[in-house]
Parts: sequence; C-alpha cells; structure tokens
Amino acid sequence: MSGSSSSPHAAARSPLLDEPLGLTVHSMPEPRAAVIGDGARTRTGRLKMLLVLAVCAAPVVASYFTYYVVRPEGRRSHGELIEPQRSLPAVTAESLQGQPVSLPSLKGQWLLVSVSGGACGDNCENNLYLQRQLRESFGKDKDRVDWVWLIDDRATVRPDLQAAVAPATVLRVDAAQLSQWLAPAAGNSLHDHLYLVDPMGNWMMRFPPVRERDAASARNIKRDVERLLRASASWDTAGRPAR
Repeated sequence: MSGSSSSPHAAARSPLLDEPLGLTVHSMPEPRAAVIGDGARTRTGRLKMLLVLAVCAAPVVASYFTYYVVRPEGRRSHGELIEPQRSLPAVTAESLQGQPVSLPSLKGQWLLVSVSGGACGDNCENNLYLQRQLRESFGKDKDRVDWVWLIDDRATVRPDLQAAVAPATVLRVDAAQLSQWLAPAAGNSLHDHLYLVDPMGNWMMRFPPVRERDAASARNIKRDVERLLRASASWDTAGRPAR
C-alpha cells in the first residue's frame, strides 16, 4: 500500500534488538586493599621460610645448648671456649703436592688442628702424635674428626714425617693470614696449642699446651671432644657432604 512505512523486514525484526544493551559493571579493587593483600602474603611467605630454617637449625642449636648451658654440676671443659667463635677464613692454602685448597672446603667435619713450621721440632711431633692418638681413640666416631696440620712457612717436610702424617690433612697457610684467624693464649705461641673447629667451620675451642707424656691432659682433651661428638650426634655424620 502506497505511503505505508511498514515492510516485511521491519516486522520481522526482533523486539530485543531495539532494547538498550545491558552491561554488568564490576567494581575494581582499591589500590590500598591490593597492597595490603600483597603485603600479607609476603609476610606469610617469610614466616613460613623462617619456620623451615628454625626446624632445620633446631638440632644444632639444641646440641650446643646442651653442651654449653645444660651441664651437670661440676662439669668443666679442659679446653678454653672461644667467644665469639671465628669462622674458617676465605683463604686458599696449599697441599704438600702444591695443589690449592680453600680452607672453607674443610667444613663438614670436626677439625683437630695443630700449627707449626715444616721443619717440625719436638713440640710439633708431640702434637701430631697426640692428634693421631686422639682420633684413633674415638673409635666408631673417628671418621667424624679430621686430623689437620697447618704449616705456616715454606720449610720442606722430611719424607719420613710425610709418611707418618699421610692420614692427616696437611696444608701450607700464610702465617699472617693464619694469625688473623687462630690465636694463642697469653704467654704461648700459635704452635703450642691444639685447636678444635666444629663442622660448621667455627673455631670454638683451644686446648692448653700438652707436653710429652702428659697423659692427664690428653685424657682431658679426649673427654671434651667426646662430649661434643655426643652432643652433635643427631645432626653431624661421618665424612663431608658432597659439594
């Protein structure tokens, strides 16, 4: 029909197309709330990490607490406790074969240490003999203790002595660097003492000089080391961990 505005296409159009488009608007999070949430998650993560570290360190702390604090009445150590303890320095030593050895690489075992020149006089030989005998006396625990001889000069070690110390760790260390780590008691030299280093690399005990045939002092050193071996038995094992 003339003048009509309707058409089949207009009539067929769905009324939904003429309705306004509906949108659902979601509110955005406030920046302050987002920051607070991130901070809370960070704190929670840090707390969990600290708890894991505390659990791992607990046996070590407990063993030291037992030895240093919870002592039966009358128990005293023969050796002098070093406070604060001194960690193995980042120093490169040298084996008798001329190979470089990092001192921190000795971590992982108890170290019974003596110091002398390569010529090794009577006092040196006495200390080396004592170190060997003490280590053997620990029986099944001897593999938790490393016998260490640090040489602070360039003197040649005679062949028979090299054979005698074959089971030991023998290293040349610069005397000046060594004296910044180990120290003698007043009135003594660095060569007079035996020194004990724990498996974490801390120098923690210095024993009084032991003269030849001083069996009582040797027994006292043995007693101190055995106590520490017992106290650390829950976390320290024989041999160094793989690196």
